[in-house]
Formats: sequence, C-alpha cells, structure tokens
Amino acid sequence: MAVPGMDMLKGAVDSHVHCCPHINARTATVFDAVRAAAAAGMRGLGLMDVFANSAGLAALAMRELGHLGVDVFGGIILEPYVGGVSPRVVETALEMGYGPGAGARYVSLPCHHTRAIAEAEGRSRAYVESCLAIPLTGPLPDPLPEILDLIAAADVVFNTGHVSGPEALRVIDEAKMRGCERILSPAAYFTADETREAVRLGAFVEFAFFVVSHATQVGQTMIDAEKHRFQAVTLEAVTDNIRAAGCEQTVLSSDSGSYVLAPPTEALREWLIMIESAGFGRADIATMVDRNPGTLFKVAARADAGDAAGEIAREAG
Repeated sequence: MAVPGMDMLKGAVDSHVHCCPHINARTATVFDAVRAAAAAGMRGLGLMDVFANSAGLAALAMRELGHLGVDVFGGIILEPYVGGVSPRVVETALEMGYGPGAGARYVSLPCHHTRAIAEAEGRSRAYVESCLAIPLTGPLPDPLPEILDLIAAADVVFNTGHVSGPEALRVIDEAKMRGCERILSPAAYFTADETREAVRLGAFVEFAFFVVSHATQVGQTMIDAEKHRFQAVTLEAVTDNIRAAGCEQTVLSSDSGSYVLAPPTEALREWLIMIESAGFGRADIATMVDRNPGTLFKVAARADAGDAAGEIAREAG
C-alpha cells in the first residue's frame, strides 16, 4: 500500500538534516540518509553539524554515493567547537572537499551559542555573556563584517542561526548591504511582523519539523552535557508565519536526525503532510521544499540515476 505523502518527496531538497556524528544518538548515518533520500526520489540533502564542518562529510557522501542522484551539500555553523565566529573558519569551510566545486554551500551564525538561546535555556550569566549577540544599532562587531564579505564573495547561503527576531532583522539588513544574495533565517519563533520584515529585507525564512514535533518534549544534549528542550511551536503559528512570508520566500525542512524523531526522510514526509493538512496545495508545497531550497543552495537537477531502490539493493548485495 502506498504511504500517504511519499509523492511529495519527489524532487524535494531537505536542507537541514542532522545525521552527522553527534554526542546524541542519531537515527541514521550520512550514508543511510542519502540512500533513503534517493529511494524517495529526493534531489538534495543538506548536512548540518554543530561540531564539525559538514562540507567534508558531504563531499565524502558525493564521492561514494553520488551515482544515486542526490546532491549532498554541507557547510559550517560557527559554534565554538569548530573555531567560533572566525573568518579563518569560514575560509577553510569554503574550500573543504575533493577539489573544484566542493566547499561549504552555507555559513551559519551559531545555532546554540547565541545570547538568545542561552537566555532561553537559563544558562549562567558568564555563559550568556560569552555567546554571540547582535547589536540592534551601530556597526556590527568584528569579525562579522569580514565574514559577511567572504560569504558574499563566495555566493553561498548566509544562515542567521538562532538569534532573536530583532537580531536577525539587523544582520539580514547588513548582509544585504554587503552583497549577500542568498540569505536564510530560521523563523519558527518570529512574530508575523518579524517574518514579513525578514522577507522584505530579502531573506528566505525556514520552518522545520523539529519544533512542532514531540522532540520538544525531550531534554537533549545539544552542544554540551546539559540537557535542554526547545519551546514547542504550534502548526497554526507556523502556517500564520508562512502566510505572512508567502510561499515564494519560505523553505520547509525536517531538522531531523536526532534519536527522538523518525529518520530524516520520514520526518520530512510527516511535516509535508501536516503542511498540506493546514490548507497548502501541492504546488505551494513543491515551491517551499523543492524550488526555494534548490535555488538557494544551488542544488543540481536530479540526474537520471536509474532505479535508486535497485542501485541500493545492489550495493547491499
């Protein structure tokens, strides 16, 4: 029997997958996730990792499994564990791979080591003060301007990471002024007005399955030994924000790979079913999960990889 919603995965690009090695258990390895995406007919998979530059793992996946027709890409999240908010870290990520055409396709501000997240987690004052904060007025602190210039020159995606709504708007504005043309901002916790403003300034906004799922009920070790939970977001809040942004500027992703969720391809299917149930048509869903992330991350059109299921079966044999 056909599984509802599987057809919505054909051609999809999940730009936010956590299947790299982690201190939490994962539901899939990078290779597992690529094979599952190929079997579902997806065309792109974006690896995110708070502990490493995932561009290298993406290059390895493409070297080994590129024949399955899924364009696997990675990038860098500027957490302390990879060297922090540093131009040198960015320069390295942009070149990481196996020769020309490789390298990071996104550079993200921290997703956990930001003042907004640290305060939400109730961290110590010393910890909070060590985290990234974006000033709402005046110049951005060094080395953020240099990093934005590197991103603009490389024409890769600038991800605003998990900062507050006002901070995201401030840094989106600066990024556009410095020539960044590909900007993505996680917007699950934005107000509708902040979402509209992010889009007006030229960013795409992202809504991921993780924050509407049961994963928000489980404390997890995100970047260190402390366990924390993300605040749950309702489907209604997400759909209100999608309508504020418009489907033309929205990206849907799974943000899956953690052991408390289904593997990434299944999590994405469930997410698209939820979005469809909220009244969005198939064409709009394809825009948000195929065209928009594909354009942002320069994902290749899916080549004729033949029978992906057959290819995977032959590999296993």
